[in-house]
Amino acid sequence: MARWLARVTTHVEQALGWILVGLMSVMVVDVTWQVTSRFVFRSPSSFTEELAGFLLIWIGLLGAAYGVRTRAHLGIDLLVERMGGGWRKAAETLAHLLVVCFALATMVGGGLWLVRLAFRLEQVSASLGVRMGFVYLALPLSGVLVSLFSLEALARTVSSIDSAEEAVGPKPAPGGSDGAET
Repeated sequence: MARWLARVTTHVEQALGWILVGLMSVMVVDVTWQVTSRFVFRSPSSFTEELAGFLLIWIGLLGAAYGVRTRAHLGIDLLVERMGGGWRKAAETLAHLLVVCFALATMVGGGLWLVRLAFRLEQVSASLGVRMGFVYLALPLSGVLVSLFSLEALARTVSSIDSAEEAVGPKPAPGGSDGAET
C-alpha cells in the first residue's frame, strides 16, 4: 500500500509542480502588464489586479500542499530532534494524523461549504466576471492534496525502520564495548 501511495503522490507532486510553474508564469505576465499599463501607458488595466489576487490564492494554497509533500513547510522540530526513535516516530505519526484531520475538516469540509455557498449566492467577481465558487475551489482542492501527501508521509513513517539505526548498524553492547575482540 505504501509503495502504491508513494508512486501516486510522486506523480501528483510532479503535476502540481508544473501547475504551479504555469500559474506563476501567468502571474508574472499579469503583474508585468499591470505595471506597464499603469506607469508606461498611463492607462491601468481593469482586470490585472483582480487576476493577480486570484492567482495568489491558488498559488498559495497549492504551494502549501506542495510544501507538505516536499517537507518544505514550516515546522518546529526542536523537540522532535531530541527524541529517541520510538518517541520520534510517535510524534511524527501524531503530527501527520493532526494535519490530515485539519485538512479534511477545515480545508475540505469548510472549503466545500464555502464553494457551495458562493455558487448558491451566485457571487461573481467585479472585473473578470468569474464565479467566485471557482476561485474558492482552491481551498478544498488544496485540502485534498494536503491530506493525500500527509497520508503518504504517515504510511512512510509507520512502515519505516529508524533509518539512523539502520545506517549505523547494530547498537553497541552495554558497557561501551563495540563487540570487537581484542
